Amino acid sequence: MTTVTRSGVVGVLAGVVRWVGLVCALVLAVHVVLTMGDANRDNGITEFFATTADRVVLAFRNLFTPADGKLRVLVNYGLAAVFWLTVSAVLSRLIRRIG
Repeated sequence: MTTVTRSGVVGVLAGVVRWVGLVCALVLAVHVVLTMGDANRDNGITEFFATTADRVVLAFRNLFTPADGKLRVLVNYGLAAVFWLTVSAVLSRLIRRIG
């Protein structure tokens, strides 16, 4: 593989990793906002973000267990969003350096 082709592939791969992290963090943040704002749980948009957020929250879902459900979502899902942003940024830089 030529240097130009390799650097292009590495750039695309790093970009994809970064975008995946950003999208996951965005889904989690929207879920937090909808939860904090008492959005209708039967609404399709709210349901979509809740379902998708439950898939990407990973092990953070029950990391902290305050009695208040809104606070639980804010802390755990918010922490998961920060995790996705951090990990995707680190992996993206690592991919660029290795490539």
